Amino acid sequence: MEHNDLNPEEENQFNQEESQEVLTKVTGMYKDWFLDYASYVILERAVPAIEDGFKPVHRRIMHSMKDLDDGRYNKVANIVGHTMQYHPHGDASIADAMVQIGQKDLLIDTQGNWGNILTGDRSAAPRYIEARLSKFALDVVYNPKITEWQASYDGRRKEPINLPVMFPLLLAQGAEGIAVGLSTRILPHNFIELIDASIKQLKGKRFKLYPDFPTAGIMDISNYNDGLRGGKVRIRSKISQRDKNTLVITEIPYGTTTSTLIDSVIKANEKGKIKIKHIEDNTAEHVEILIHLPPSISPDKTIDALFAFTNCEVSISPLSCVIIDHKPHFISVTEILKRSTDHTVELLKSELEIKLDEFQEQWHFASLERIFIENRIYRDIEEEETWEGVIKAIDEGLKPHITHLKRAVTEEDITRLTEIRIKRISKFDLDKAQQKIEALEGEITQVKHHLDNLIEYAIDYFKRLKKDYGEGRERKTELRLFEDIEATKVVIRNTKLYVNRKEGFIGTALKKDEYVTDCSDIDDVICFMADGTMKVTKVDTKTFVGKNIIHVAIFKKKDKRTIYNLIYRDGKGGNTYIKRFAVTSITRDREYSVGKGKPGTQVLYFSANPNGEAEVVTVYLRQVGSIKKLKFEVNFADMKIKGRGVKGNLVTKHSVKRIDLKEEGVSTLKPRKIWFDEVVKRLNTEERGELLGEFKGEDRLLLITQDGIAKTIIPELTTRFDENYVILEKWNPKKPISAVYWEGEKERYYVKRFLIENEEKEEKIITDHPKSQLELVSTDLMPVLEIIYKKARGKDQKPNEELNLEEFISVKGIKAQGNQLTTEKVKQLNLLDPIVPEEEEEANETPEINELNIEEKKDNDDQSQTSLFFQE
Repeated sequence: MEHNDLNPEEENQFNQEESQEVLTKVTGMYKDWFLDYASYVILERAVPAIEDGFKPVHRRIMHSMKDLDDGRYNKVANIVGHTMQYHPHGDASIADAMVQIGQKDLLIDTQGNWGNILTGDRSAAPRYIEARLSKFALDVVYNPKITEWQASYDGRRKEPINLPVMFPLLLAQGAEGIAVGLSTRILPHNFIELIDASIKQLKGKRFKLYPDFPTAGIMDISNYNDGLRGGKVRIRSKISQRDKNTLVITEIPYGTTTSTLIDSVIKANEKGKIKIKHIEDNTAEHVEILIHLPPSISPDKTIDALFAFTNCEVSISPLSCVIIDHKPHFISVTEILKRSTDHTVELLKSELEIKLDEFQEQWHFASLERIFIENRIYRDIEEEETWEGVIKAIDEGLKPHITHLKRAVTEEDITRLTEIRIKRISKFDLDKAQQKIEALEGEITQVKHHLDNLIEYAIDYFKRLKKDYGEGRERKTELRLFEDIEATKVVIRNTKLYVNRKEGFIGTALKKDEYVTDCSDIDDVICFMADGTMKVTKVDTKTFVGKNIIHVAIFKKKDKRTIYNLIYRDGKGGNTYIKRFAVTSITRDREYSVGKGKPGTQVLYFSANPNGEAEVVTVYLRQVGSIKKLKFEVNFADMKIKGRGVKGNLVTKHSVKRIDLKEEGVSTLKPRKIWFDEVVKRLNTEERGELLGEFKGEDRLLLITQDGIAKTIIPELTTRFDENYVILEKWNPKKPISAVYWEGEKERYYVKRFLIENEEKEEKIITDHPKSQLELVSTDLMPVLEIIYKKARGKDQKPNEELNLEEFISVKGIKAQGNQLTTEKVKQLNLLDPIVPEEEEEANETPEINELNIEEKKDNDDQSQTSLFFQE
């Protein structure tokens, strides 16, 4: 009945019922069906079992491959069809699952195009590719005698509940799956390391496991958390510098492909995060992606930017979930390994017990057979006419001879004796029969020994796996701690910042106003206004910060070297103060006062100094009353650097007419101490690693590689040091470098001493012959070389020689070949402690400079005023 057909009374009742909220509980079969579905997805599709590490589809594929195994390759389409007898799903899902196993290169021996995990290319269709079980799979995955079986989904066949895998296969292959309400992500681990960990577990030792990926790359595992929820690993591409305008990527992060990585680089370039000329993919068997840079772009900075803005660095959160006793459990990778190892021991024990039973049965029947033939008991049945009589006759004939047997003789044993052919009886060899029995006794003794020493047997089992299958399975992913990359420091300045000082606007869209600097869309900008206020805000198209802007610049967090010099009037008609301060941290878009916040405050002089420079200024006073001195100088170097919130020192109580710069300042900051952190291979100022020294603006680092390349660089914290440097230290231009190298063409050792002639140029300090190689290098003033000679045939051993290289050869050009060290055959060269001159060169000494106090304080921390440092 339609709503329009109701009479007024019925319509009123209908509207009342409709307006009331009706709650209906979904119970019964709906609830059961959903729980059944959730349970099915968790247990039968998405999450692997702890016992063998397989999901059901993978287990059924492996079982089908064993059914079909005859040592030859089978079409994948045939294997998929056979698997459908056990797996109640479509052929496409089975084929995809099989390709996943094949690409892990452990259980399946593949033939044809199985896709490429590096490029992301898909495999060929199942009808075109072939597969068979690998030797490793046949060795560790199958043993029907210790396998528990169940009926397949249609009841027509038997399938394994779990395969008897005697190896931590789940951790070797990894697993991913999304179920109902939960998911799992177990990362793959290294084959050899898993075996070593299993052996340590059996020996009661501790172990640590970390992922290892087929795509290699570099990984930071500091937050791995043993694979549990909340953990995280960061994986980076391996990027090196081919030349000053070309970067090459040779390894990629797990979970990415060359295609997705290149797409992310192109997008970052389009957004202006990085700047590249073009990119090309030469990947075949190995990854090779070339990134060509414009001439003006820093390769080191671009590498950091690639990590910050592209898939060259990815973060993966593991989540270790497995099925234990038909329920999902979240357990650590360490616990999975322990359970797997214990399970392997149990399987090995079951296998040995079955072998023992088999050997004992063989010994039992071989002994019975010998007694039966040797004592001619078969003749006792010649007169018997019934089967019962035959059995009884043999039984009576055996009784006098079976006292040494391990168990009683059964009717089944006697039946087997009757089945022995006459031909075998006639050719029976007593000695061979005895040898067979003795061999079986040896086998039984050995198996019993293994059972009594089960742990040692399991250790030997794992060692055999490592020996037979470990070759070529060494770790691919390098473990290294990563330094945190600040995006603002490596982003390409892809836009321009403008300012309207009078109206108080800054932004990238004010193209008709004053240009300030290049910037990026993730930068922060610091602004100072004439009324003594300051604000930090994010770059945008147009932002109001405050009228009468006197300074605008890109803001760097934790920047203690940019010092602001300020003279201001404290309120209308107030006193004039001077202060120096740094701005290291601040709340974005909050307005701060650089004075005390009084109305009428006015900035009289302001300068921003990137290296703490302190200038001299001239202060001019207004002619008011009887002031005698209307002009005097103020030196900012006399001021300590304090927090932004301090009031400062009193300059004058009189009215100031103007302030002019008299003399440019020099830095009052201590030279910057720089350390090198060997772990992350980066420079830092946070006292991590080895102290390289104190660096002023013009100081440089000396770098010499094992390949004989020498260069100097400005010590920027963004510089990467992925190469193998034998010298990495502060460069002293006046100090000669001593090098000993093997000259490949002449096959002699040569010595040279030289200075770096061009600090901007990279030079090779050994000859270009392919066999030439750098042996030793020293930057000591007077290095001492020890030469250990080889003993020549028929001659006395030449004694070791100590050579002062400063006396041996004079300083020559960097391209010079140098002097031949010796014509004798050399066993070893060593650098000894250098000779220390009586008087060190004063030029090498750096005078100490007192470090000025730089600290942030709250506005009310320092209200005191210091006395005048000049007389009015």
